[in-house]
Amino acid sequence: MLDLELPYPPSVNHYWRRVGARTLISRGGRAFREAVCSILAVRGIRPLDGALVVEVTIHPPDKRRRDIDNVQKALLDALQHGGAYGDDSQIVRLSIEKGEPLEGGKTIVRIRNL
Repeated sequence: MLDLELPYPPSVNHYWRRVGARTLISRGGRAFREAVCSILAVRGIRPLDGALVVEVTIHPPDKRRRDIDNVQKALLDALQHGGAYGDDSQIVRLSIEKGEPLEGGKTIVRIRNL
């Protein structure tokens, strides 16, 4: 089981950028992914195998109205890229809830085998 405290992810609306005919991860998206990868590397996280359950609590950086489903893509992709699991297709149950706003924002993630 992994318990992680991560930065607040960028919204899917700000995760992608179009450059000509190509679609790329935005600067903010890359920065978020690098931060997650660094946190996982420092902790020596090894990829979990098999079917996974992921529980997420997001703490937005302020009280603005936000859709919680818009943070999933950046978060799950960063966790995969950082080596928490081999592929996000391993996730068979995903729950996400919004906590109280915290200055700077924060994401609490628990990943466990089914």
